Amino acid sequence: MSKLNESEFNELMDDTIIAIEEALDELDELDMDYETSGGILTITLENGSKIIINRQTPLKQLWLAAKDGGYHLDWNGDSWLTDKNQEPLETLLNRVMSQQSGQTISLSIEL
Repeated sequence: MSKLNESEFNELMDDTIIAIEEALDELDELDMDYETSGGILTITLENGSKIIINRQTPLKQLWLAAKDGGYHLDWNGDSWLTDKNQEPLETLLNRVMSQQSGQTISLSIEL
């Protein structure tokens, strides 16, 4: 796990949310909405299910909440990885969005 100070962490989280929004903008085949408010990104799929991404500043973690559970991700210096099985953020987001939407989602997050 990379040792970020609070300011570096917040900048990285802002960049990550922007990168996810840009990736979502590229998904023409999926009917969904997203909004960012107070540093929390909420993705609402066509069926009404939600995926929520927010920052846990004290722990310097990205938290993702999906229908199948909550995930805590740590920055390793190159990418966000889940703390349990080291699943990359992009893989995780594609998996939970595909599960919840019933469609195969393949977005690419450029950080």
